[in-house]
Amino acid sequence: MTKIEGHRPRILHVAPAYFPAIIYGGPVFSTMAVCDGLAASGAVDVTVLTTDSNGPKVADRVEVDGNPVRFAAGYDVRYCRRIALGSVSVELLRRLPDHMRRADIVHLTSTYNFPTLPTLLLARIMGKPVVWSPRGALQATQQWQDAPRRGVKVAFERLCQRLRPRDTVLSVTAAEEAELSVSNLPGIRTAVIPNSIDVPEAPPVRDWRPGGRLRLMFLSRLHPKKGLDLLLTVLARLPEIVTLDVYGSGAPKYEADLARQVAELGLGRRVAFHGHVAGVAKTQAFAEADIMCLPTHSENFGLVVGEALAHGVPAITTTEAPWSGLEGHDCGRWIAPETDALEAAILTLQDADLAEMGARGRAWMARDFSSAGTTRTLLLVYDDLLARRSSADARPVTIEGGANDDR
Repeated sequence: MTKIEGHRPRILHVAPAYFPAIIYGGPVFSTMAVCDGLAASGAVDVTVLTTDSNGPKVADRVEVDGNPVRFAAGYDVRYCRRIALGSVSVELLRRLPDHMRRADIVHLTSTYNFPTLPTLLLARIMGKPVVWSPRGALQATQQWQDAPRRGVKVAFERLCQRLRPRDTVLSVTAAEEAELSVSNLPGIRTAVIPNSIDVPEAPPVRDWRPGGRLRLMFLSRLHPKKGLDLLLTVLARLPEIVTLDVYGSGAPKYEADLARQVAELGLGRRVAFHGHVAGVAKTQAFAEADIMCLPTHSENFGLVVGEALAHGVPAITTTEAPWSGLEGHDCGRWIAPETDALEAAILTLQDADLAEMGARGRAWMARDFSSAGTTRTLLLVYDDLLARRSSADARPVTIEGGANDDR
């Protein structure tokens, strides 16, 4: 890292929500993994400024002992009180200038959320370089034509472009995300930094296809973008020995729509909704599955695909997620987001050697998606930004990280 007189480079990470706000799914875990890795590296000092948001209602708050909270990896997290919507916080706005003044680099994990605009604007005023992690939101707006409030989001992106500092790097998890995210951000630099995958020391002990059943699992936030409705439609076409376990939660109205679809398709005895799972319960969910299916309409990374592979479970996802390596490593299927393609993929894997496929996927995750590798790449991005602060005519570059183009 570029040396700064008197201290290690100080990173301020701003996010609308943070662990233990697990209601928000994969991005919360991947953001914590980033901060944990950076702090553990010893190369930088990390501070997180976030809100206490933990659900759609203002009363849904994270429960923590003390504030700020000292995380085991060696950094502090300040939870600011949310007063409205998803992440509106007067306290965060009040604390932001002082935190930013002490920082050498600002890392923003947020897109269409309250912290985004004030963080970009204040960083520009104070002359602070920014690493911006949109977590797939910019990609989804471009890729998914049915994205809610799409016109408003495009206008929001254009405002971000006007407010952001010149020294802003868009941190994305795959080349596909980079390509789709920059249409309304001309001139912005990109850095491809895949999420890290935690690979258990040993895969869960499992009984493949018990009693002749083929157990599908879906694990994600319940949202129209994730394509669960496609999977339910396909399940109704498949033999009754194929069952589905759904793990995740979402808006009550959408959950009701899914329950109604299950009833209309006569799938009541073949589909089980388990709600949100984490920790040991999540590991057990992988142990009780034969194939993980994520028929998504848009995904910047799709962490659950990597998690399934890390637990030895073959995966099926769509070409709207950056997992072409499923085919190259023969540990799953990468298909068009269509019912016919999904049905064919499940039938193809029905008689495959799932244990061997799972082992190949697990080896791939262990080799190419280590936490050390992703942390090292992010530190290079920070170092580049610090070096550029003294160069008024720095030329744009694209930094790519990761050991495998299949990401």
